[in-house]
Amino acid sequence: MNFDEILQEVKRGVAEIIDEEKLSQLIKNYYEKGENFFIKAGFDPTAADLHLGHTVVLSKMAFLQKHGAIVQFLIGDFTAQIGDPTGKSVTRKKLDKEEVLKNAKTYEEQVFKILDPNKTQIHFNSKWLNELGAAGIVELTSTFSVARMLERDDFTKRFKEQSPISICEFLYPLLQGYDSVVLKSDIEMGGTDQKFNLLMGRQLQRTYNTSKEQAVIMMPLLEGLDGVNKMSKSLGNYIGVTEEAKDMYAKILSISDELMFRYYELLSQKSLSEIEQIKIDINEGRLHPKKAKENLALEITARFHSQNDALSAKEEFDKIHSNKELPSDIQEFTLQGKIWLAKAIVECQMENSTSAARRLINSNAVSVNGQKIQDEQYHLEQGEYILQVGKRKFAKIKVI
Repeated sequence: MNFDEILQEVKRGVAEIIDEEKLSQLIKNYYEKGENFFIKAGFDPTAADLHLGHTVVLSKMAFLQKHGAIVQFLIGDFTAQIGDPTGKSVTRKKLDKEEVLKNAKTYEEQVFKILDPNKTQIHFNSKWLNELGAAGIVELTSTFSVARMLERDDFTKRFKEQSPISICEFLYPLLQGYDSVVLKSDIEMGGTDQKFNLLMGRQLQRTYNTSKEQAVIMMPLLEGLDGVNKMSKSLGNYIGVTEEAKDMYAKILSISDELMFRYYELLSQKSLSEIEQIKIDINEGRLHPKKAKENLALEITARFHSQNDALSAKEEFDKIHSNKELPSDIQEFTLQGKIWLAKAIVECQMENSTSAARRLINSNAVSVNGQKIQDEQYHLEQGEYILQVGKRKFAKIKVI
């Protein structure tokens, strides 16, 4: 791969690069002088698991590791307790320190599914932000004006709507920028929604005379399974990197044909020319879209599990959906007496509440012994049943 091809691959799927000349020079210096460079990305451990949306940034960093980058994987255990105000219409609830540290531990374990551990530094920003102290915080706040802070879109909107904005929310982008001062990062990566915070790092590196002014690479936000909203655990449209192989494979197959190529571009390790050939083959009838989607599902599932796990997941999916057979690991439950179907769904751990179960029944997503049930008052009498919720949840029930 020559230098131009490396740069083309770096820019693949990228939404915006600020200071592309610096980025190019860093890679060139690696090949000409053997100089490594530092690329930072911060993750606040607000939930226990990373999902494929997070891996869009991680995969780009993994590619750059092959071309001179040392990744500074920053776990925002301090800033997570404040909460990133990006995109929020209300002040976010503070997280408990114990919960943050527990989540941070899982991040540290999951990140090496993608990044090269020999070229990755794990940092926790509590190390220097706890030491910053009151005097340091006051000095930090003096570097930026309230007027400039209110230029940020979400703050502007909330200010016009007279919605509360806490002072600690103003601190968040300053603290994220200060991380770049301490780490002396050459590049910072993040989603397009993080632009204000990423640029803060550039400004504070200048203000604190670090002799650095980081370039910025912004990646698009990956749409979730619905194809509309960004992938999010809170919206339930996510694919977690720790999910079982069979669930990961099935979820990827559930995306639309249009969204498939978005996932190919941002998640696949196939080259741009290979992806373009897939599009041509589909358009000219040599490749069925379903087969292309299966190949994508196999690739991604194998990356986070193994090739054998991915093939087993495909076999299990085909068994259930193509051959109309039951999954091999179906759970069995024994329930007492005549039972309301919505309650049975909850008892079988297929939903968290009867109200959610009722919505599934009304949306034609529940089957008993292969027959769709739309009566939300349906009851199961004594006997044995196969209960199916959606495409992937099955349970064998014995009512006694």
